[in-house]
Amino acid sequence: MGDVDPNGPHRARRLALRSTRVALPGGSRPALVTVTDGRIDAVLPHGAPVPEGALLTDFGDDALLPGLVDTHVHVNDPGRSHWEGFRTATRAAAAGGVTTLLDMPLNSLPPTTTVPHLRTKQDVARAAVHVDTGFWGGAVPDNTAQLRPLHDAGVFGFKCFLSPSGVEEFPALDDAALARAMARTAAFDGLLIVHAEDPDELTEQQPGPRYADFLASRPRAAEYTAVARLIAHARRLDARVHVLHLSSADALPLIARAKADGVRITAETCPHFLTLTAEEVPDGATEFKCCPPIREAENQDALWAGLADGTVDCIVSDHSPCTGELKTADFASAWGGISSLQLGLPAVWTEARKRGHALDDVVRWMSTGPARLAGLTRKGAVEPGRDADFAVLAPEETFTVDPARLHHRNPVTAYAGRTLHGVVRSSWLRGERIAADGTVAGPTGRLLERTD
Repeated sequence: MGDVDPNGPHRARRLALRSTRVALPGGSRPALVTVTDGRIDAVLPHGAPVPEGALLTDFGDDALLPGLVDTHVHVNDPGRSHWEGFRTATRAAAAGGVTTLLDMPLNSLPPTTTVPHLRTKQDVARAAVHVDTGFWGGAVPDNTAQLRPLHDAGVFGFKCFLSPSGVEEFPALDDAALARAMARTAAFDGLLIVHAEDPDELTEQQPGPRYADFLASRPRAAEYTAVARLIAHARRLDARVHVLHLSSADALPLIARAKADGVRITAETCPHFLTLTAEEVPDGATEFKCCPPIREAENQDALWAGLADGTVDCIVSDHSPCTGELKTADFASAWGGISSLQLGLPAVWTEARKRGHALDDVVRWMSTGPARLAGLTRKGAVEPGRDADFAVLAPEETFTVDPARLHHRNPVTAYAGRTLHGVVRSSWLRGERIAADGTVAGPTGRLLERTD
């Protein structure tokens, strides 16, 4: 695919962007948004005069949204860059309306478990990213002493696993190690983000192509038990914790009660849990394999209810790609991960609109909520003082997913052949158009660090 000229007519110092549907913190309305030097400086009435010297772009009835913030992306670079890489992952992000992402600490070699490892990853990413990119650190059994130095170096928090991660270099925490890591992060008010499946509740998976066998091996009880344990430690230690990729609605009452009690817990879910169901996964179709797994339709309904009532705070991709060869027809041996970075916005909007939700809800779940989770105070909303990061969406238009048109490295996706609502017209990063109609400009993203 070709490139958008980054030095073209949309690199003006001052811009005016107009739409009949601008997603603002108080709700969508017609507006004129003015931008100076990459920052939003005003939100004016739709018919307001264009400020002198500003270059006007009128989007008509296309919706002007804050750029999406995806806080759960496995870039796998360096070390497994044949699975994915910073250039391809962030290009897919830009094409899909995601203007900020946070990279997970595992599946790369080395994993982000020490400051030198973080610097290695930043060196690889710096000249390659199309969108603004930050980094999670990792919490593993032998690096508790590294957590504060990583925090001081700017990671946004620390990911850990309570069950095997799938890669030997990133081992899980047992209960004692979880308590130690949480006590350490609580001491400096860091954020611990947790893959919450209890290994004692997982069962041996039967080899073969049957999705039902894979689903049975990772029951809802694994998430329920792990979340309960996480809440107990967080309550005792007054720690900040976040539940990653919640797939089981059974844990929602636990999270809701903990929040009501003042436990500092948040939770996310993912597009595939909200749009795909176990009943429709064909046997042998391991492009649908992820951990925790896609569950039944009635469970999906309850997840949507958890989003609507605020128990679930945000929707992020958990983009976890691999080569096509690793997606064997055997659910026991195939790599588990859904590739969806470019498709999250239309996938979620397609299902949300069916369920009576508005685009403002999707913005809250996919931009404002993730930005708040990560403390990204300049991202996640269209309001003065924020970075001029935007996604322009044609909400009523549809398209059919063609894997060959996706920008992530390996053309594998569970959404192949699906018709989705919502075409991303363009993406803008700090006032610069970085993607238009699926074509992406050269890398102009910046590396982000957590700030207190």
